[in-house]
Amino acid sequence: MRIAIIGGGIGGLTAALALRQFGFEPVVFEQAPELLEAGAAILMWPNAMRVLHRLGLAETIRQHGGILEHARWMNRDGKLLNHFQLPKTEMPAVALHRAELQRALLQALPQNSIHLGHVFESYEQLSDRIVAHFSSGSSFESDVLIAADGLHSRARAQLLNDGPPADRGYIAWRGVVPYTPSSVTPATAIEIYGHGQRFGIGPLGFGKVGWWASANKTSCRLPVRQENGETSRSETDASASWDSSRRTSITSEDGMTTREELLRLFDGWCEPVPELIKATPLTSLVRNTVYDRRSVRRWGVGAMTLLGDAIHPTTPNLGQGGCLAIEDAAVMARCLEKYASDAGPAERGKELPLSSVSVALRRFEKLRFARTAAIARYSRAYGVVGQWQNRWAVQVRALLLSSVPKGLAQRLFRAVFDYDACAVSI
Repeated sequence: MRIAIIGGGIGGLTAALALRQFGFEPVVFEQAPELLEAGAAILMWPNAMRVLHRLGLAETIRQHGGILEHARWMNRDGKLLNHFQLPKTEMPAVALHRAELQRALLQALPQNSIHLGHVFESYEQLSDRIVAHFSSGSSFESDVLIAADGLHSRARAQLLNDGPPADRGYIAWRGVVPYTPSSVTPATAIEIYGHGQRFGIGPLGFGKVGWWASANKTSCRLPVRQENGETSRSETDASASWDSSRRTSITSEDGMTTREELLRLFDGWCEPVPELIKATPLTSLVRNTVYDRRSVRRWGVGAMTLLGDAIHPTTPNLGQGGCLAIEDAAVMARCLEKYASDAGPAERGKELPLSSVSVALRRFEKLRFARTAAIARYSRAYGVVGQWQNRWAVQVRALLLSSVPKGLAQRLFRAVFDYDACAVSI
């Protein structure tokens, strides 16, 4: 059975690896002309680590990241609002550089299974196959098409024609510092709240520290631009993550201005916030406007389905965007494997009729809708509260955060962490 995957980001690469575990031989088409290391830190929560463990990558991820065991909420003056231990599961929570995750996925795939420089334009469903068309004029015929082409998915635009993603009104910055300041608490994820601004900190592997910041657009003076002058795409765009011409990393030319803007926004904040901003290499800064979309039930048609940010882009507030794409990949592969197996040994590895492929993909979409919609909704609401800037609202938020019982926090985390994409009933 021929399977084409559009997009060589985290979702697309994980989908390729998950399918290979079941004996399929998918081909990945990535628009970037070369595979460049891009991005900042990313969180692999236990729900994603279970999939990576099944794919044989969990130990590699642990070796290249920092394990998180605790969480702290603070205000910008350094006052502790609340703290608690993250739920203990058989899989850890790991923070690492996005490039390390992408490298691990790439190294697990045959080099000849990834085709670079293929800018996807459209798909065409025929009676017995589906065709992917590229901007070069070339095309590729397959039995299944998995579109993991990110926030600005062309496959989604063709399927749904539902316009651009929703701008949530704030900007996010991310960076990695090559050392660990003494004021950074080991194995702890820290979130610091201000008036329309937030700052998050997490230790990475090899003595590095990852951080993120957010600020309401009304507080920002710098436009969010791409290197080519266009409005930037989200760094979570799975297809754009390798694309040197469309990435959101900031050039050294305007990096100093961006650093000055961050120092202005976070002036007077407790350490290590100023130190981390100052210590971040200018060219490793990443910024993007925060987007998501309202959840929809229609993810695909015929032999085509959408995966990851292409169908359920999520605000970064819960650190679940990449994790959900990894879950998608596991469930999608299991659905295709089940229906290929049900076709009988004689059909294993051969072409499946379009009706069987369509049933398998619709089953995948049904299994994933409720969970992805709930997490996207919760993340959006968490961001709204996190970005409050009115002084009375800020005081209410501080009271709410300081009042969360540790048991309740544990249950909320477990509701997300305990999901096992490799054990969901197909």
